[in-house]
Amino acid sequence: MSAVHAAAPEPPAGEEARGPEPSFEEATRRLSQIVAELEGGDLPLDRSLALFEEGVRLARAAEERLDRAERRVEELLGIDAQGKPVVKDFEG
Repeated sequence: MSAVHAAAPEPPAGEEARGPEPSFEEATRRLSQIVAELEGGDLPLDRSLALFEEGVRLARAAEERLDRAERRVEELLGIDAQGKPVVKDFEG
């Protein structure tokens, strides 16, 4: 009796399977590595493009994390009409 295994679905064209979103620190560390590798200039075009795409994804993820942190700080520093701090539940 042979078992038939269904192949995992392929991600849409131009998108690779992604794991969990990296932390801000992980993203910036990897971005530094990507920049150093791209600045070396000794890469084939396909590898350069793949690194560039990874870098764009990481930069967007890091920017989103910064935006969320900024919104949270603004919420924590907010003051209502009576001069009391405005604090909301953190969605993270």
